[in-house]
Amino acid sequence: MDGLYEHAAPYVGYVYPNETDIGWSVLIVIYPYITGLVAGAFVVSSFYHVFGMPQFKPIARFALLTALCFLLFAPTPLLFHLGRPERAFNAVITPHWTSAMAAFGYVAGFYVVVLLLEIWFAFRVDIIARSKTAEGALGLLYRSLTLGSDDVSARAIAYDHKWARALAIIGVPSAAGLHGYVGFVFGSLKSREWWSSDLMPVIFLLSAIVSGVALLVVLYVIVSKLRRVPLQEDCLRGLANVMWAFLIVVLVIEALEFIEIVYKARDGIETIMELITGPIWLSLLLQVVGSGVALAVLTVLIAAKPRGANFAAWLSGSAVLLMLAVLAMRWNVVIGGQELSKTMKGLLTYHPIVFGREGVLTALMLFIGPFVVLWIMTQLLPPWQEES
Repeated sequence: MDGLYEHAAPYVGYVYPNETDIGWSVLIVIYPYITGLVAGAFVVSSFYHVFGMPQFKPIARFALLTALCFLLFAPTPLLFHLGRPERAFNAVITPHWTSAMAAFGYVAGFYVVVLLLEIWFAFRVDIIARSKTAEGALGLLYRSLTLGSDDVSARAIAYDHKWARALAIIGVPSAAGLHGYVGFVFGSLKSREWWSSDLMPVIFLLSAIVSGVALLVVLYVIVSKLRRVPLQEDCLRGLANVMWAFLIVVLVIEALEFIEIVYKARDGIETIMELITGPIWLSLLLQVVGSGVALAVLTVLIAAKPRGANFAAWLSGSAVLLMLAVLAMRWNVVIGGQELSKTMKGLLTYHPIVFGREGVLTALMLFIGPFVVLWIMTQLLPPWQEES
């Protein structure tokens, strides 16, 4: 046995023997995190394509590419976690309709198709233009992507926008279902008090949107600096408003969930409090303090309306804090739930390994992967071209 299962987690109190090996490692932490970034990025693109909000136009196409690149890497942590990853497709080929994993395969597959079609309609004019100038393998690639259509008339472009909007409308509930499913997987596990909550899918979805919007803020500021083009402050203010609104809601719901656990005071509440002040205290502190500081900064930015570099810097800083806070939340849910014994009278302490199939280094490489693919995609399909 390799990786995670080489060492049993230390524990105190009453713990079942099979619980000393924590089955869901750091890979299962970044799995819902990457999936959440997909949902958040797609929601931002939908603000322009569906609701027609002009302030999001500069980043709408970039958000589509971001969603696609992170969606392509969303299943990879699960595949690395499996000892026989080729068997993952059995859940889709021979589905059991009570399996949440099988449902995820269909939802994710449908969402990939919708996202690819929307990107094709959004970039069709650019693909046609490049197919007429590119040579060699790239020229062949662009010509194949035109699907035999080179009509760029006003009527054809209007048709593209119509279909892109329709697909975006379909994609919004698909994106919500994609990440709401992840929360459902944890919330439906009645055997663990830390997970079993009807609010879990809602919390996962809303926090996913917060982290996805925060990612777009950071990427937009960095890419604009690298391209040496001015930042569109209306776009940044729109992103700040979205982050602030969803952050308020998710913090209220998370607080209600915790208050409900404490108020019910079921058997084992003392162990839950020991979990909070023990194994997960640092990640919980990062989640709470990071969210609180980011909320305070966003509130001041929205109320004071500063301009220029200071505004971009403070907004980027709050976005980074929110990304770290949401990552800490995923850690607290996935790892914290396993550190709490099923007897509710014992605690385990998980220490992640650095190397190996389920190590921190592998998780880091999988998280970097979408950024590499996004850079390649932006070279093939520049999302900023419509600005000019």
